Amino acid sequence: MEELMEILSELHPEVDFEQEERLVDGEILDSFDIITIISEIADTFDVVVPAREIVPENFNSAGSLWKMIQRLEDGE
Repeated sequence: MEELMEILSELHPEVDFEQEERLVDGEILDSFDIITIISEIADTFDVVVPAREIVPENFNSAGSLWKMIQRLEDGE
């Protein structure tokens, strides 16, 4: 989770990613941010984020992103 928090903090250092739960719905993250996050997840965690996983529910909080990464690492 620490690596994910670093990725997010580099994009938006002003955001409290430990508390924020409306990253997409609150328009904190835009489409370019999401593309960057997907790329960084691939590089850092060696997982590919399939198109079906690119939904607001998976990107609204650091926790939901982390759960998605863990699912993808487990091959689900």
